[in-house]
Amino acid sequence: MIFITGATGFVGSHLLKALQKEGIEARCLVRNKEKARIVESLGFEAVIGDITDRGSLRGKIRGARVVVHLVGIIQETQDITFDQVHLEGTENLIEEALSAGVREIFYQSALGADINSRHKYLQTKGHAEELVKLSGMDYWIFKPSLIIGPGDGFTENIKKVLSLGPVVTVPGTGNTKFQPLSVDDWTRAFLIALKDGDRQIKTYEFGGPEHITYNEMLRIMMKEMGINKPIVHLPIGLVKAGIPLATLLGRFTTKIPRVTSEQLDLLQIDNITDIHSMERLFGFTPEPFRAAIKKAL
Repeated sequence: MIFITGATGFVGSHLLKALQKEGIEARCLVRNKEKARIVESLGFEAVIGDITDRGSLRGKIRGARVVVHLVGIIQETQDITFDQVHLEGTENLIEEALSAGVREIFYQSALGADINSRHKYLQTKGHAEELVKLSGMDYWIFKPSLIIGPGDGFTENIKKVLSLGPVVTVPGTGNTKFQPLSVDDWTRAFLIALKDGDRQIKTYEFGGPEHITYNEMLRIMMKEMGINKPIVHLPIGLVKAGIPLATLLGRFTTKIPRVTSEQLDLLQIDNITDIHSMERLFGFTPEPFRAAIKKAL
């Protein structure tokens, strides 16, 4: 039996469906009864708790063979920070897993995560990786590029951007490269790694089968959605100056995607790795962005 955090999130919800097909038992940590019902409707056990609250975890991991840690945030709020979720939450989970006698842990990190990164998101993800590595448990870490599929936050935000006004605005040049990966291929890779008892590979950096720019992704999405608008590139400084206004307007409408200064900075950094990483690490060829985005849309 595996213990999962973040089971009702984007990646977690797709993983549960894959585990259901495989007949793999799982106990899922959820934060409320509504999410517990979602998990239970799929035939899995649900326990209520929060990784940022060590006390809420006590006794809930006992009996698990492996902990699968999927919880993460991409934006901080007044109530929750990267440090609380990525560092304190991971530390709480590791301590409780060790006290429960669990000897194996999986951590979902991100391509580019590094303790020396100047970006808080990537920095705290990197620190969480170090906590996992130093835990004394057998570990495996996924560091994927952008994951695409039904319900993913990236696609939903871009759909909002494409629906606003007569033009499509892009912060910066739009030439930053990504290596988008289908969530179906992520779950396939996870199941392959889960069943690998040898565990010779500890950290997996991977992405889809192509390096593709932000501009190219937008054009493909526009074509799939039947949208024909010009793309206008704006200076990053100008877009950052408009964040307070966009945040204010976002309180009154869900049509304006929330964005932070750090996310705009990350949008200017290539997020790519070996283009043949999936074949090398997992033995199969992932589907291209166009196929993945069709499912997501």
